[in-house]
Amino acid sequence: MVHKLLLHIALAASLLSRELPGASATKTKTQVKNNSGVTPAGQCGTWIKEPEGGYFTSPNYPEKYPPERECVYIIEASPRQCIDLFFDEKYSIEPSWECKFDHIEVRDGPFVFSPILGRFCGPESPSYVRSSGRYLYIKFVADGELEAMGFSAHYNFTQDPEFTGAGELPALPFCEFEMSGPEGFVESGQIAGESRALQTEAVDCRWFIKAPPRARIYLRFLEYEMHNSNECKRNFVAIYDGSSSVEHLKNKFCSTVANDVMLVSSVGVVRLWADEGSRKSKFRILFTTFHEPPCEGETFFCHSNMCINQTLVCNGIQNCVFPWDENHCKEKRQASILDTLDGTNMAIIGVTCGLVLILLIISVIIQVKQPRKKYIIRRDDFDPALLHPGFEPPHYELCTLRRTPSGDLNDAAMAEGL
Repeated sequence: MVHKLLLHIALAASLLSRELPGASATKTKTQVKNNSGVTPAGQCGTWIKEPEGGYFTSPNYPEKYPPERECVYIIEASPRQCIDLFFDEKYSIEPSWECKFDHIEVRDGPFVFSPILGRFCGPESPSYVRSSGRYLYIKFVADGELEAMGFSAHYNFTQDPEFTGAGELPALPFCEFEMSGPEGFVESGQIAGESRALQTEAVDCRWFIKAPPRARIYLRFLEYEMHNSNECKRNFVAIYDGSSSVEHLKNKFCSTVANDVMLVSSVGVVRLWADEGSRKSKFRILFTTFHEPPCEGETFFCHSNMCINQTLVCNGIQNCVFPWDENHCKEKRQASILDTLDGTNMAIIGVTCGLVLILLIISVIIQVKQPRKKYIIRRDDFDPALLHPGFEPPHYELCTLRRTPSGDLNDAAMAEGL
């Protein structure tokens, strides 16, 4: 009886041990999500933001992928994390020289122009790939011939080695601002001014600028300084055109210089990312909303394909790309003595200047009509003694130095000789 009871216990234990791995596998499978995605319908590719990792595949995997496809997968990690990407062994893509035809392209960043990490094709799966930052860009391309099985890749997130010892980033405070109007200022000082975050906290702040329908936005940097310049993982200012998604990123500044930005949509987003050691980063941006010509109603033509609100003209701030709106404005230059004169003072000055001019003309006329004395020396009255003796020709000396002529020469011969 006891022996039979022990046999039943052992059988139950063996069955339980077989179920546990299956349960664990089921749990793991539910945690890892398939991110292959179909966006939009009929096209493959997706933006992956799963915090626990996941996997994605080529269309129809493990069957042959269809021809004429281009799939883009962008993986996004949390701040201070990197991405580890692995390809499964069941892998086959049409081989070609330098992978000119069907291929997988992996780039270190969220864009098609990010640094390339590898271009893969053929029957052997690529080796392990790791990003240097928060994003990976994976593009799968299939031409119209010779389809193959495709690929399956899974990913997970690890700590960025540049932040070893810094620990995980704590929860960031909510920091968003809404702005509108014909013009306005976006500045980092608003974070402390509106008590959005402490000076010791990391921030990921966003300013949403909304222009009227069919209008555009011009952003001009008035002040810009990154506490840790050229360290984009620690601090940067980013400009988005349309939304705050990474695919709408227009410009990103983390060095020592920031350029003006012209947006094409009516929604602009300014984003400041600064970790707890970069909170001295600061900026100040002037935004101006405008319409494209022809200018209608109460608008001012900026000579640069911009029609701005008339109230922005001569307001002491350059809202156009070039300072057309501030040219010929009295308020722009420093006040001079002429700006303080009233009508009476101007009349007095005018009369005085007129009298001076009349007197000057009269004096010129008198000088012209006044007779002049002429001094003429007549030849009859000329006295040679008035000249200096040194000017007298020394002809007499020549005569005294002449040798006495001989007596053989008569007066006629002497005259002829002379």
